[in-house]
Amino acid sequence: MGTNLKDSEAVLDALGNPTRRRVLAILRGGARSVGEIARLLPVSRPAVSQHLRVLKEAGLVRGRREGARRLYAVDPGGLAALRAYLELFWDTALAAFKESAEKKGGRR
Repeated sequence: MGTNLKDSEAVLDALGNPTRRRVLAILRGGARSVGEIARLLPVSRPAVSQHLRVLKEAGLVRGRREGARRLYAVDPGGLAALRAYLELFWDTALAAFKESAEKKGGRR
């Protein structure tokens, strides 16, 4: 996944849903099947599958076959677009903080 604006928008859109954020938080603890995730949420297996599909399309989750079931886990590389997007704001905030501190330092 690259770090362009389109990628970050897909990630932000995916994370805009509270259930998807909870699914991602559950997967931080390790790979799980749809059924395992559904047991931890107040939604059905089909709903979990739909949320996983959105997270997967955004690059936040990946799936792998293990025997007869499919396990889903956080895709470590998938957060790169979100991080790059947020760093744009962080850099701006740090620059503004520096400017403010320098102005206040010059007044003393």
